[in-house]
Amino acid sequence: MEQEMVINPTWPAEEEPNNDYSVDLNGQPAFVHRARVSAHPLNQVWPGYQRPLEQTEIAAFVSWDMAAPVECVVTSAQPVYSVRLRPTASGLQATVEGNTIRFTISKPGQYTVEVNGTHKALHLFANPPEVDVPQPTDAGVRFFGPGVHCPGLIHMQSNETVYIAAGAVVYGVITAEKADNITIRGRGILDGSKFDRADVHGLINTLGCRGVHIEGVILRDPNVWTVIPVVCQQVHIRNIKLIGLWRYNADGIDFVNSQHCSVEDSFLRTFDDSIVFKGLHGWGGFQCNLEPVADIQVRRCVIWNDWGRALEIGAETIASEITDLLFEDCDIIHTVHVALDIQNTDRGHCHDMLFKNIRIELDDDFKRPQMQGYNGQKYSYKATDLYIPPIIEVLVFKGFWTKDDIRGKADNIRFEDIEVTAWGIPETHLRGWDEEHAVRNIEIRNLRVNGVLMTEVEHAGIRVNEFVSDVRLLP
Repeated sequence: MEQEMVINPTWPAEEEPNNDYSVDLNGQPAFVHRARVSAHPLNQVWPGYQRPLEQTEIAAFVSWDMAAPVECVVTSAQPVYSVRLRPTASGLQATVEGNTIRFTISKPGQYTVEVNGTHKALHLFANPPEVDVPQPTDAGVRFFGPGVHCPGLIHMQSNETVYIAAGAVVYGVITAEKADNITIRGRGILDGSKFDRADVHGLINTLGCRGVHIEGVILRDPNVWTVIPVVCQQVHIRNIKLIGLWRYNADGIDFVNSQHCSVEDSFLRTFDDSIVFKGLHGWGGFQCNLEPVADIQVRRCVIWNDWGRALEIGAETIASEITDLLFEDCDIIHTVHVALDIQNTDRGHCHDMLFKNIRIELDDDFKRPQMQGYNGQKYSYKATDLYIPPIIEVLVFKGFWTKDDIRGKADNIRFEDIEVTAWGIPETHLRGWDEEHAVRNIEIRNLRVNGVLMTEVEHAGIRVNEFVSDVRLLP
């Protein structure tokens, strides 16, 4: 049965509101949540202490279910000089009167309101109505109703469901090992803020599982990576929202040596890499045994990346092969290092991948990323220091994250219908290691920058080395 539309669930008194904005949805006041995010693209390789709060700021988010168009009225506590609604491809149009911003959302999705630039943004999570909602008395269901819950580690067994209802804030971490047919769903918040880096591995960590379904939940403030399927099959993720990722190595979704999976209709605002495919020797004591990374699709996702790479393969690629990957119909609304990235630093054979219908927005006020050289170093930049990240990289190399004595290779990679908005022409970098471990057969079709079709390799900013061959730039 389809659940009644929920505009404003009741959130617990312990959930502190964000007072930078007030939001009305169809005339009803909505609760505005807080989430800590990165304020500057400043990073360190894990230095043994957590990131200082002075490098962060508080963003806002609102979540609701809708089955019909919703009029949004956003009032800012600060004067409004400019407003940007993203993704731009959503077509949302705002009217501004004083400090009040009005627009209509016609269908479910994830949207961002940027007032006076990218700082202290407001994120809007418009969900489709829930169907077949489990009941607290159902067998095999761990039901977290509205309110605050502190279960700590939640260990799931086969054929179990964890349901986090709208209005619930669960301070906990979900783990499963060799469990089949498990479900994590709902409209509430799973929050990892009470865990330090060494306590657990991420917010949702599945090891050797088959048939994992994750849907609808909001994942906030993980201690490291957020969702980590390791040597899993048939992990299907839909309409999840990742927010509040500010700590070192706060990745979004990391598929490790897994197969036959998908991520759809989700929002990820991450400090480090957003959606990543990796091959590792092992994770958390669980051995990966060179299992391939294969048959995984990413569709209709919205990505905001504060430091790392948006859609990535690597940098760790210890797998027999990494293949049959699809990234389709996604919006990268901010990124700092690389939008579409293949870093093959180990033995993996990266081949037969397609990036299709990807929209990349680089027309923002993000500054050049910096690595800290010492504790207490501040982020600094000059107003004249213009920066634009590469849009594509396909690299075979030995680097900081290399864990293998064998080099890999990359071939049969396609990029199709890539639309970029930027203040200049962002570069594409293609580099092989040697003749045997090369980059070959790269096709870039219908690459447009600011609406202009790129037809010449040099004009498109494509840079290659001597171990790259058969690069085609096509209309």
